[in-house]
Amino acid sequence: MPMVPQAMFTMLACARIGAPHSLIFGGFAAKELSVRISHAKPKLMVTASFGIEPGRRVEYLPLVQKALEMSSHKPSKVLIYNRPNMEKVSMGPELSLDWEEEMATARPHDCVAVPSNHPLYVLYTSGTTGTPKGIVRDTAGYAVMLKWTMSNIYGLNPGDVWWAASDLGWVVGHSYICYAPLLHGNTTILYEGKPVGTPDPGAFFRVLSEHGASSMFTAPTAIRAIRQQDPHAAVGKKYPLSRLRTLFLAGERCDVDTLEWAKKNFGVPVLDHWWQTETGSPMTSSCVGLGNSLSPPAGQAGKSVPGYNVTVIDDDMRQLTPRTLGNIVVRLPLPPGAALSLWQNQELFRQIYFSKFPGYYDTMDSGFVDEEGFIYIMSRSDDVINVAGHRLSAGALEESVLQHHAVADCAVVGLEDTLKGHVPLALCVLRNGVQQSKEQIMDEMVKLVRETVGPVAAFRKVIFVRALPKTRSGKIPRSSLANLVNGKPYKITPTIEDPEVFKDIEQQLGQKAPRAPGV
Repeated sequence: MPMVPQAMFTMLACARIGAPHSLIFGGFAAKELSVRISHAKPKLMVTASFGIEPGRRVEYLPLVQKALEMSSHKPSKVLIYNRPNMEKVSMGPELSLDWEEEMATARPHDCVAVPSNHPLYVLYTSGTTGTPKGIVRDTAGYAVMLKWTMSNIYGLNPGDVWWAASDLGWVVGHSYICYAPLLHGNTTILYEGKPVGTPDPGAFFRVLSEHGASSMFTAPTAIRAIRQQDPHAAVGKKYPLSRLRTLFLAGERCDVDTLEWAKKNFGVPVLDHWWQTETGSPMTSSCVGLGNSLSPPAGQAGKSVPGYNVTVIDDDMRQLTPRTLGNIVVRLPLPPGAALSLWQNQELFRQIYFSKFPGYYDTMDSGFVDEEGFIYIMSRSDDVINVAGHRLSAGALEESVLQHHAVADCAVVGLEDTLKGHVPLALCVLRNGVQQSKEQIMDEMVKLVRETVGPVAAFRKVIFVRALPKTRSGKIPRSSLANLVNGKPYKITPTIEDPEVFKDIEQQLGQKAPRAPGV
């Protein structure tokens, strides 16, 4: 489904009658959609005639038809919402139901009582073409947790306008576009657009201003995109943000430079916090509603949210001293709202998340804790770069590079090296209008990394690219990038927003890395 109210109506209707739903972002290709259909085995599919992307329409019915041809399961019916003032589409009278026709004869239905642990939804994580990973969320614990977070983490009062600038197909959309605001009595903004290009880099400022939003939640990659096109927020500053109180960031690590730019140009405290699809809500945060500081140290993602006991350990499960990079884990039990299982695969759930460190939930992220208990999320555990025996965080290296005024975005991966094992390679996107030569910028970057991380990083390699590959939720697929730069087969997962970016990087590298089978 696209980002239209009918998508939320469908989610809420399913919740009302106790029918688990699985919402899939509208941009998925037919193959990925068929995998999810085969795995979830829906009785009913709901879709729309098309979705809107910058400069184009995405026709959904051809995708659905092809996916059903490829799928081992067929739903009983497909309910189609035809967007207004456009031609109607159908899949034939045997399979199709028309949204408007069904609504014309629909009658109210009482809420259906379900057990507290009844599945509310199944949400597939990225990269599910091998063994699908459908996170199962419960009903009651999730509702309690979401209601609690709106006031205690985000500091919102019933009646405030709230905007989570994400997609309904991601966990942020489930939790904080749909369910949490409505449980807490907040107006929620549903936005079909991008931070830039729909129509300009002032779009976020305009939406916040027009609707009088009190608080916003987005990903750092959105802020970087705005900054790249409008470095001084000249377009955005046309729109007064008189009611905005706070801006929250999550989805990926936020470098200090981006954080400070957002504070300056949105004019409110900007708070990074951290959570995952599996948890359904934040594990670490500043918890505004509990009276915590609105100016925590730069670079941190808050402290453990009540219910989560977050700590950092080494591979032998030993507690690490402050500021030592290690595995971020959560001591069991997990609080209400965390994932119950994987859809129809409890054993895989146990193996993935609870077997490596018994007694803990393995977040598969790496980072450290400072002396005051603030948690710093540096990168995924498999993104740590081992340089001559020294474990370096990709996130720390990226933050150093992003301090350079000419750099809009950056991804650091490990390049194989016969002497050191790996050395860091930075893929950098330059800001619009940069006048310096690339050689000069590169020299200054190397000095920055030596000053902030140290000569142990052995940082000397930079490639300038048009854009970085990112998922729709803003994450950089570093494992695929690492394989690409090392000339190995790599995968382009279905969640990547612009797959063509990989080809551009191949051209810059002057090589053609093989695609992994079936990708």
